[in-house]
Amino acid sequence: MKIQLRTIPHSEQRYETCGDWENLPEGSLRISVSDMGNDDYAFLVAIHELVEVWLCNKRGITDEAVSAFDIEYEKNRPEGDESEPGNHPDAPYRKEHFFATNIERMIALELGLDWEKYSKAVMSL
Repeated sequence: MKIQLRTIPHSEQRYETCGDWENLPEGSLRISVSDMGNDDYAFLVAIHELVEVWLCNKRGITDEAVSAFDIEYEKNRPEGDESEPGNHPDAPYRKEHFFATNIERMIALELGLDWEKYSKAVMSL
């Protein structure tokens, strides 16, 4: 198993997202997290992405299906809407996204982080 985790400038994400996962052709997994200037925040996003991708892979939900949904969602996002694509009822990875968010929230609590402050940092990207 090879998992590459990296923090990158937000402008280098494949599309408008703070965390992205890709199953690479050689069989490794790459998780890219937007740099928010806070290692705890990056860790939370990375954990979310790792849980989400693992569940998606186990359930046959592809990177292509998730990315296509996310890209289309962002194209059609109404102004002022700050919801996450994975929360949408039609998201092919909705169940996996919700589970990953629950894990993310538990870790934030354990780290003593303010969820609202964290969420605002993510949305400000």
